[in-house]
Amino acid sequence: MPIFRGAKRWGTILSLLLLASLLLAACGEGSPSTLDTAGPVAAREAGLFWFILAVATFVFVVVEAILIWSIVRYRDRPNSPMPKQTHGNNKIEIIWTVAPSIFLFAVLVGTIYTMFGLSQPAGRALNVQVIGHQWWWEFDYENEHIITADELVVPVGTIVHLDLKSDNVIHSFWVPQLTGKTDVVPGHDNTKWFQADKPGTYRGLCTEYCGLQHANMQLFVIAYSMDQYQTWLRGQQAAAQNPTDPNALAGQKIFTTTGGCSGCHGIVGVNLNSFNDPKAHVLIGPNLTHFGSRTTVAGGVLSWDPKSCVVEGTGDNAHIVNQDSCGLYKWLHDPQGVKPGNDMNISPLTDTQIAQLVAYLESLT
Repeated sequence: MPIFRGAKRWGTILSLLLLASLLLAACGEGSPSTLDTAGPVAAREAGLFWFILAVATFVFVVVEAILIWSIVRYRDRPNSPMPKQTHGNNKIEIIWTVAPSIFLFAVLVGTIYTMFGLSQPAGRALNVQVIGHQWWWEFDYENEHIITADELVVPVGTIVHLDLKSDNVIHSFWVPQLTGKTDVVPGHDNTKWFQADKPGTYRGLCTEYCGLQHANMQLFVIAYSMDQYQTWLRGQQAAAQNPTDPNALAGQKIFTTTGGCSGCHGIVGVNLNSFNDPKAHVLIGPNLTHFGSRTTVAGGVLSWDPKSCVVEGTGDNAHIVNQDSCGLYKWLHDPQGVKPGNDMNISPLTDTQIAQLVAYLESLT
């Protein structure tokens, strides 16, 4: 009937649209891809993917070809006799038992070969302890004696060895363009390694559900040339700069006294003696010694730079000109609104206090 044919046609169209939406659901602008590799670990993992895909595609094509040939060859024809009925063809049963075993064995060999290839190579490595918090990442450079948050800076062409720990729940560390996923389990430390082959910024994320803000627990691996990295490292190893700007001086006072910031955050030269100070490892929030050199706030939920947070006026007249575009202002103004459930429970700050704190944090380069 025409109505039935129309419904069938629309059903087919809607099914195709649904399938297309599922296929494209993971496609987003700026999303990191495991196939856009920038290091040897990711390259080996991508190679295994392409190998398994090739095997699966070959099996699919062969099986579908045999299926189509059987449909055409043994289709029902007018006045054709009933085909001969057979049961238990030993030759066919051996083929469809041995053939899948060969393909599975090939996949097994490829997987084991890749696993052995992912063993950390010998040689000097940059050792970093990675601690998963709710919901941000802490990076403790064990031999360089510095601590950062959410941004892991590494030199190009250098093996980076990671010791993965968690101080709360299970997380999972993943930087798709550089290395695969590894769980970060409380009381069960894991390790991994990677190497960046070219300069750039590589987005990473937590891939194990860890609470309300799991999706907003991001990190960024920033790969510098060796010269750039050494320059960055020397700056990070120094104590925090003493501010000279009046607003920054007022912001430092808010940090250490009225704002209560120093109860959760540490700054070397202010409320920490050094990065090795025992207190540095028990504070709740990120180390802010060189916060001004970073570009992310609140685990990557917000980004910022001094150009987007312009402070004008002094004293009680201090204010941020462009509050709507200043990620740091948004965070200090309403941290629970930006990232509900986080540990940043502070008393409300006035716009003047926020402007002074922003001026101080910007000075910590």
